Amino acid sequence: MRDTAKKGNGEKRTVDVSGSKSDDDGSFPVKIQGAGVDAFELQVNGFWLVQDTIMSVLGREEVAPRTSLTLALSGVTLDLLAELRDVKGFKAGVTLRLVEEPYSHRSAQAHLARVQEMLRAAGPQDCLMEGRSPSVLHTLTQTPEAPPTPHSSKNRRANSKAEQSAEAPPPPAYIQPGALERPPLTTLLPNNTHSEHSSYLLDLSLSCWNTPPGFRKLQGDFMYISVHTLEGKQCDITSCPRGFYVNRSTLDLFDPRPASSTPVCHCLTDLLSHLSPQFKHNLSALKHRPSLPAEETLSTPDRTLSWLGISSIHSHKSSFSGRLGLDQELNTQAPDWNKEIQAARDLPQRSLEERLQRDRALLQVNSAFVSAVTQAAEKVIDGLVDPLNDSREEPAFLWGGVFMSVPAHGEEWLGGERGHRAAQRLELRGVQGYSDLEGDLQNLHTIPTALADYRGVRLSAQALAPGLQGPEQAEVPNGLLYGFSVGPLENPARRKLLELLAHSAKALALQRHAVLGTTGHQLPLFTSVDAQGILGADGRYYLLDVYRTMPADTNFLVEDGDGVVTEQEAAAGDGFPRRYPHALCRLRPELVKAFIQHKHDQFSACVKALMEESGGVEECMNACVSRSTDAVRGACKDVGSVSDIIFEMRFNPNVFSPGVQFPDSERDAVALQKRLLKESASFIFKEQIPAFMNDCIQGPDVPMDGATLRQALHQKGINLRYLGQVILSISQSDLKDQLRHITRLVFTEIVVRCAQRLFNGYIQGVETSNMSAAVSHFLCCLLVPHFSSTSNGEESKKRSRRRGRGGGGATDSTSWSTLSGNELWSLICQDAQETYRLKEGLGSNVDNLVEQYGLQKISLLREMCLKTGIQLRLKEYTFDNRNKPPISPDDVLNILPVIKHVTMTTADATKKFQAAQSSLQKGLLEQAYEKLKEASYLFGRVCDDLHSEACHCLSLLAKVAYLQGRPAEARSVQLRVVVISERVLGFDHPNTIRQYVLLAVYLFAGGEAALAQRCLYRAKVLLLTVHGGDHPYTAVIDASLGLILQGEQSLQYLQSALKITSSFRGDADLTAALILHLLAQRLCVSGDYRGGMNLEKQAHSIFQNKWGEDHPQTKCSSEFLKNITQQAVRVERSIRQGGVELCDAPPESLTPSLDTTLEQLALVNGILKTSYSTRIMEFKEKLKEKKAAEEAEKAKSQSTNEKEASGLQANDGEATGAEKTNGEQAQEATEENAESERGETDGVEKSDQINVNGDIDSHQHNGDCPTNNGEEECQSDITNGVSTESQSKLTNIMMSAVVNGNESDVSEGSGDVKKRVETE
Repeated sequence: MRDTAKKGNGEKRTVDVSGSKSDDDGSFPVKIQGAGVDAFELQVNGFWLVQDTIMSVLGREEVAPRTSLTLALSGVTLDLLAELRDVKGFKAGVTLRLVEEPYSHRSAQAHLARVQEMLRAAGPQDCLMEGRSPSVLHTLTQTPEAPPTPHSSKNRRANSKAEQSAEAPPPPAYIQPGALERPPLTTLLPNNTHSEHSSYLLDLSLSCWNTPPGFRKLQGDFMYISVHTLEGKQCDITSCPRGFYVNRSTLDLFDPRPASSTPVCHCLTDLLSHLSPQFKHNLSALKHRPSLPAEETLSTPDRTLSWLGISSIHSHKSSFSGRLGLDQELNTQAPDWNKEIQAARDLPQRSLEERLQRDRALLQVNSAFVSAVTQAAEKVIDGLVDPLNDSREEPAFLWGGVFMSVPAHGEEWLGGERGHRAAQRLELRGVQGYSDLEGDLQNLHTIPTALADYRGVRLSAQALAPGLQGPEQAEVPNGLLYGFSVGPLENPARRKLLELLAHSAKALALQRHAVLGTTGHQLPLFTSVDAQGILGADGRYYLLDVYRTMPADTNFLVEDGDGVVTEQEAAAGDGFPRRYPHALCRLRPELVKAFIQHKHDQFSACVKALMEESGGVEECMNACVSRSTDAVRGACKDVGSVSDIIFEMRFNPNVFSPGVQFPDSERDAVALQKRLLKESASFIFKEQIPAFMNDCIQGPDVPMDGATLRQALHQKGINLRYLGQVILSISQSDLKDQLRHITRLVFTEIVVRCAQRLFNGYIQGVETSNMSAAVSHFLCCLLVPHFSSTSNGEESKKRSRRRGRGGGGATDSTSWSTLSGNELWSLICQDAQETYRLKEGLGSNVDNLVEQYGLQKISLLREMCLKTGIQLRLKEYTFDNRNKPPISPDDVLNILPVIKHVTMTTADATKKFQAAQSSLQKGLLEQAYEKLKEASYLFGRVCDDLHSEACHCLSLLAKVAYLQGRPAEARSVQLRVVVISERVLGFDHPNTIRQYVLLAVYLFAGGEAALAQRCLYRAKVLLLTVHGGDHPYTAVIDASLGLILQGEQSLQYLQSALKITSSFRGDADLTAALILHLLAQRLCVSGDYRGGMNLEKQAHSIFQNKWGEDHPQTKCSSEFLKNITQQAVRVERSIRQGGVELCDAPPESLTPSLDTTLEQLALVNGILKTSYSTRIMEFKEKLKEKKAAEEAEKAKSQSTNEKEASGLQANDGEATGAEKTNGEQAQEATEENAESERGETDGVEKSDQINVNGDIDSHQHNGDCPTNNGEEECQSDITNGVSTESQSKLTNIMMSAVVNGNESDVSEGSGDVKKRVETE
């Protein structure tokens, strides 16, 4: 395997990290020269195709903007589809020559596009203009990435001194503890609105003489281009197969002949440099500008929306693409997206290299499809595309190869518009589920699907399905092979499709069942009754209409007669089941998986209990197999397994579906399914919601905004329709105060989701000329109670008259302005009550939520913009002035489509990343580091690291590198992580906040304290804007600032961290104890020994209560407390004896060193997890106890043997020797494992001696993987209290019970069974 590391110029070079690749596939340099390009060296791989190498060459700044080039070796042009290792004479260090190829009309246009792209010189503001999230890290660093050389201490000291000279400013007032003012929005993004690059040309456009006449086309003229240089010179340029040259045409005269003394240049910029010295100078400056990292220059696979944009009208850069006619040529040939994606799916997967190429191709095609959906949605809603049909109820459109439809809302049983939106969302989820299947199941295809929400309309986007419009095949009308409407049919194609469906049902935990067809015959199904299977004209099997793939949620079914409690009966209980606004309430795949695992735990416990009832586990094992089998059968029946002999949990998606009838033979199975579905619905209340609440207190990633809240709920399988139940559970819990941040987020999510539904209907009836005024009016009504629309309405009418676009009549153009704040809030409360059944309601207005729950209006505005695609001007918004609208029409910059689409998996990279996480959980740092390097390489090969999983992988790699004593590498990697997170997830996403804090730790470790402070400042500004200061992660940032800052500011931030931690985790929490200890140290440094002693006493009390007197951390705290007490006594004695104070400097034992501070920073941020070292110490103590017990037993046995007869002594001696040998072997093996494990955790446990600051298992993590105690890992609920032999026999029986067709996992070295249920 090879790892890709970034050079300074953004080029990727490859270095070995493992020996999994042969030398033939290795990375080596070659020399590139020719075509007027200065010679340079390029790192290539042997498996690269020649065309891939050419693309890499064209991406180099030395070559740009040249195109239409090919490579030659020894005068022979290379085949584009050949691999480099197969080229004769190709080896490391060989010289490849660039050869200029003749242009075609299309390649000439591509060259012009490349030139205008380079001249446009994309800057950081361009992302905001396009609605994309920018990267802001460079505005903090202001220097190119150049970490200090780790091998040179002299350079490191020089860099450290330079950093110290550039001191960071003190913390701004708005991020200091207790600050009442909110951070200005202008601090979130750079507000440099002027052009950052020089101009190159006054104009570059198509000539008035374009297009060439017929007789000039026959002579090779492609197009004529008009150029106006900075010197004021105007001329016309001809594009031909050889390149570009100046012709003799003027504004009044057409003369296509070449001008005198003009060269023919293959690259247009060469000709422009010949014509304009100023252009040549500016172009040279452009090429020699400091290069940006690849993470900042490459385009992201998906557009991450930014809810803020730049404010100046002069920031819009001129683009020559329109005047060059490039936009008109765009999408002239619409691609067949289904063909493209299915062809990528069908690529071979025999080797790792083939799988990587396949994953990359899938990601690129899917990204292009999503981009086409975005453009198609804008074209359709803007009225630029004519519908394919004449239906006003359900219009359909086709643009760019994307079929767009707006479904009608005629089927009332679904629930109107909300039901159809749910069907679209569930269809996308079903497509995702079937797309993720692996192996032979990839032969079951789905149509590429996406959803676009734009200006209140949800468009369903799909690629054109093959085969549906084709000629009828024999016995297969239009290729339809499977579905509720298909009668009895037998042919090879149908049998093959049924085989694929049977295997997919097994992977998705769906049950094979039978229903009664339209003619009364029994129809076997593996899916819901809506699904249809077709044989496409391309020979592939497709599954359509999969929106009811997952089983029904019985908590929202109130159909009497089907075994579900009616709403009237539920009113007397806990309120469930109850009616929901739509009839498509389905369980999430995550819940199904968690419920199956829960059922398997019950199954394991039931098997053990039944064996105990039959005489004990050991007796059942020794008696006969039948008794054990009876126990397994009984457990299967008790837990509801669909099989009588093995544990197998599957679900019927058609149970509780209206209009579906089952034959009598399915009666028992349907009854069992109804029981399981009711249990799964109850499982949400009893297990998942409490588990979610616990994670929000003790988990590593506590939600900060709506996106992370939804992610945390979905990970537990909790649908967002349970938001009201989450609030109720929190209010009834003893942890109500500790979960106030979650209550705040849930209320924000409820308000935003209700407001979004109202906004969809509100904005659809607004004319385009009034769009910005209507949007600003709606936001004002949402955020300002009792908002009056009088002044705003008059201003909008004036704006509409000035624009002169009142085509829809006065009533239509101003009806939106009649909405008031009270009316909107009343509608929101009504929708919230209908959807979420809030018992206490939302109050009279939004200010009630602000006062009661601490909700921030700016956070509410951010969530609303992100959900609806609104982009606002970057400025300050004041919501307290009720006379002036806080948001004006000019503040609404844009409305962008919000796209939901299928995400493509990176299977090999993800598996390697998960293996690294598993190694890290075991404390195997070196092994985890190597696997993370391999995973990062694989992610880079597939997605150029611009992927959320790649971001998490690199972040973990930086952590492990830091633990292993490589702070420079951690810094370099973390800089990339921050840029990736800003661009892929969002500049203000919670993950970006965490990554900034981690970057500050690594920067501080490298001596860059000023830059570390600025990163922490930005992290807190983002957190205060996204959520507010009342959040558990605020304590992490404040504690980090307290450790980095000095003096009084350090104490203020540590005191703030202690206050926040205690309020969320309690006064007796270990994290609070850690901060108490840190604060005690800083008080000692400032000379307040008595205050430090009091705080350390509190910390010592917590350690003692949690771990006992003999725990290393308790001893550490005792020693530190003893030193503080002694110093306090010295100071008191000195003052009493003569008033002479001791030296101002505290003793060295009470002053934290730099290494101590770094260790404390790592503990606070969850980088250092002392569970590793604590586990090793406990393991060693147990080894010592075991060894002492064996020696005592041995001495006792020897003394007994001496008193017995010589014959018996001989026999006993042999037995004792055997026991001794076995014991020593076991002890040696155990000690060897301990030493091996200790060696692999040297990066965590730096020494065996007691550390004053160490061994606190902090619960404040930054995405770190939890490590279980070794004893806990070696326990099993099934085998507690059972002998080793019986455990082995029970393991064999349990191994025979296959969980949904997948074998159970056996934990190495423990002998216990850990069952894992996989439901893809």
